[in-house]
Amino acid sequence: MKTFELAGNVRTETGKKAAALLRKQNLIPCNLYGLGENTMFTVKTDDVRKLIYTPDTMAVALTIDGKQHMAVVKELQFHPVSENVLHIDFLEVNEQKPVTVEIPVQLTGHAEGVKAGGKLSLDMRKLKVNGIYTQIPDRIVVDVTTLGLGKKCAVGDIQMEGLRFMNPKDACVAQVKATRASAAAAAE
Repeated sequence: MKTFELAGNVRTETGKKAAALLRKQNLIPCNLYGLGENTMFTVKTDDVRKLIYTPDTMAVALTIDGKQHMAVVKELQFHPVSENVLHIDFLEVNEQKPVTVEIPVQLTGHAEGVKAGGKLSLDMRKLKVNGIYTQIPDRIVVDVTTLGLGKKCAVGDIQMEGLRFMNPKDACVAQVKATRASAAAAAE
């Protein structure tokens, strides 16, 4: 998992009015919880762009008023119209306690079923995994080369050392669907 450096300042004011004033100053109200005391702080909007608008899952090295914390983004809240970030919740992590995060799925290979006229479908773009944050990869790479026409790859088919998948084992990650053209070719 990649690490992202982020600096923030402790905030004391709470409530809607205080949060609205912070957002007008181009700041985002944030919370850090998980280990020890909860901390309320703010970060600059421009500082979190590369953390939020990326497909990768990252560990965040937070510096809040000079104090160091390791965390992961637990929840993001966006404005429904402008899509500006309204609030970020961080979960503090360490190397002893496992954490649950969502990781993007990346497909590799050219499926046999696609060569036969089928269509490859990625049904789950992210998978929920539980593990020590240092063992969690940036992405889960799934090889679909052996997927035939009408076949699927389920969560239970994916094995990664040190990680436990939290999604149902029979949930479909990717599949090769039959198309009308492939069905017509099989009927002949």
